[in-house]
Amino acid sequence: MASIDLRGTTLHYDDTGSPDGLPVLLVHGHPFNRTLWAPQTEALVAAGHRVITPDLRGYGDSPAEAGPVYLSDFADDLVALLDHLDIDRAVVGGVSMGGQIAMEVQRSHAHRVRALVLSDTSAPAETDEGRAFRNRLADRLLAEGMNGYADEVIGKMLAGYNVTALPDVARNVMGMMRATDPRGAAAALRGRAERPDYRDTLAAVRSPVLIVVGADDVYTPVADAEAIRELVPHAVLTVVEGAGHLPGAERPELFNAALLDFLSAHVTATERRP
Repeated sequence: MASIDLRGTTLHYDDTGSPDGLPVLLVHGHPFNRTLWAPQTEALVAAGHRVITPDLRGYGDSPAEAGPVYLSDFADDLVALLDHLDIDRAVVGGVSMGGQIAMEVQRSHAHRVRALVLSDTSAPAETDEGRAFRNRLADRLLAEGMNGYADEVIGKMLAGYNVTALPDVARNVMGMMRATDPRGAAAALRGRAERPDYRDTLAAVRSPVLIVVGADDVYTPVADAEAIRELVPHAVLTVVEGAGHLPGAERPELFNAALLDFLSAHVTATERRP
């Protein structure tokens, strides 16, 4: 693990694999940390790629602040990290909130994006109902901590049947949620409640796009992924059977196969063509 002071915070991150490999920046969701991507990091590095997995500010080892922290704050942090690592353009991928942060990187720093990987996420702006819910949840986490929330949502973060079928995965996901600083989670919730609409951004994307979704995701169901595909007709859509909101953790072999095939067919192969 490395760290860097940037934009008024300290960002902790892993930079793994060959320095000359295709850089892939993977952004975790809420309320997780960079270790969520461990199965993907292993597979990508084995394929010769370079993988950067940061702890977003307020998550994992990166310190929390009062907030709100907007998606644009996270995106600017990530671009500053790429600057520090002397990476001009990267494949930018994210799950859930991380997918929305990837969309924000595309919206505000499109020239830094070689390709997008959007897992279990949605593009429209937050609704009034959703905004109120996120702010109430932020208040609750600050008052009560993360444990009760983690207990309530584990059967939605993972497909319900995987909570018992994949006990090691469930234990890891629960551990990440419980270890998250409530201040960081609350700050991100308040910022995410104000998220913009990314549909116009996605409709204008010309770089390669991979959309992945768990077949049994209850937070951002397959219909949300299909809506993104309609906005980006050239995108590749993969539905991962036997998974919920975190297919990269629940079915890493299927997720990794889709990701590696996409990078080979639509990123590295394309860049080799005359």
